[in-house]
Amino acid sequence: MEKIYLIYNPFSGNRKSISILERVLPIFEGGGITLDILETKYQGHARELAQTLPYEGYDALCIIGGDGTMHEVVNGMLKREDKKKLPVGILPGGTGNSFMHDVNALDPEVAARRILTGRLRPVDIARVDANGEIIYGFNIVGWGLPTDILFTANKLKWMGGQCYNIASLIEVLRNKPRLAKVKMDKQNIAGDYGFILGCNTIYTGNGMKMAPLAQTNDGLIDLIVLRKASRFILLYLFTKLFKGRHIGNPAVGYHQVKQFSIEPIEDHFLNIDGEIIGCTPVKVKVLKGKVDVLV
Repeated sequence: MEKIYLIYNPFSGNRKSISILERVLPIFEGGGITLDILETKYQGHARELAQTLPYEGYDALCIIGGDGTMHEVVNGMLKREDKKKLPVGILPGGTGNSFMHDVNALDPEVAARRILTGRLRPVDIARVDANGEIIYGFNIVGWGLPTDILFTANKLKWMGGQCYNIASLIEVLRNKPRLAKVKMDKQNIAGDYGFILGCNTIYTGNGMKMAPLAQTNDGLIDLIVLRKASRFILLYLFTKLFKGRHIGNPAVGYHQVKQFSIEPIEDHFLNIDGEIIGCTPVKVKVLKGKVDVLV
């Protein structure tokens, strides 16, 4: 490891990226790394950089940010015309840092030292066909409550990490009807659902252990299907999410699949990696080990 791009989002995680940059710079300098530091100026800028930067002569593309910044980099890299890729290093600086939660590297200094080791982890990527638009996801693909929660959480960003928890409670109490047909590999089901969430990581949001059996490199996506339930049951399940104890409840289905699709009666936006993007109907397929992450 000699030369690295470092992209940071100054607005990620309540604007803490600059202080993180100051903390990790001495670590990289001590490791003899030459950094090209790039600040994102607007939403989508990290995607553009990952898609257009010259990769020749560089050993990695690192980011300071959260799941949203990582989502942009993955999509930019996988849509390059030259098909070139670099290992991705993550220095957690977002409101939600699901992947880094999985690998127990929520401290940016710990993450920086891991990057210096050059150790690679192949990570599965979800190829999402959202009504004809191709989007790549590394963390979650959600429909139903996950999208509604994110809409509400974005309005509560001033609350910090707790915005996801408060938004979850608000949307659970609303308990909207959601009718859809779902196909998982070769199995077809239909019904009224609270949500359908495909997970590549164990954690979502701010420490919710949504998919306790998930692995980021097993070629499978863990699909959590919550059937229509009363507000009381939904609130009860919410209290179990942080320990992963919602699994096994009769209202919750847990499936490990290579692909799935959702066709709702009424089309709605999706939550992909914590971003409200894309629309149903949606088809999702796992691309095994598509991106290498430095951990």
